[in-house]
Amino acid sequence: MSEVDKSTQQKTESKPKAKKPSRSQLRSASRSFALQAAYQWQMNQTPVNEIEAQFTVDHDLGTCDKVYFRELIQGVTFNAKKLDDLYETLLDRPLSELDPIELTILRIGSFELSERLDVPYRVVINEGVELAKSFGATESHKYVNGILDKLAQRVRREEIAARRER
Repeated sequence: MSEVDKSTQQKTESKPKAKKPSRSQLRSASRSFALQAAYQWQMNQTPVNEIEAQFTVDHDLGTCDKVYFRELIQGVTFNAKKLDDLYETLLDRPLSELDPIELTILRIGSFELSERLDVPYRVVINEGVELAKSFGATESHKYVNGILDKLAQRVRREEIAARRER
C-alpha cells in the first residue's frame, strides 16, 4: 500500500460518525417542512397530496420525522377552519390581516396544542417562536408567542396547573 493510500485510509477511518438526530431535532425539522408545505397549500390551494409528493422529491425528508410531517400537514390543512376558530378571538386584528407565515405558524401551534397532547405546551410555544424567528417578519415571534401562550392557557389548562404546582 502506498503512502497516499495509507493517508487516505487513515483519514476515512478517523472521521467521527455523524450523530443521529434526536427525536426533538427530527420533529423540529418536520415542523419547518410542514410550515413550508402548509404555506404553499394556503397560498396556492394545491392539493395536499401533491404538496407531500413534491416535498418528498424536492427535500431531504431524511432529516425529519416523516410521519410527524405528514400528520402536521394533513392536520393543519384538513382542519384549518377549526384551528382558526381556536385562536381567532385572541387576535388583535381580523384573521384576514394576519401575515400568511404567522397564520400558518399559529395553525401548526394550534393543531399541536389541541391534538398532540403528548407534546408539552412549552415545546409547542417554543417551536412556534423559533419558526417565526426563522421565517416570519422581524417581530412576529413576539406575536406568535403571545397568541400561543393564551391559547395554551385555554386548551392545556390542566397541564399548566400541574406544572405550576411543582
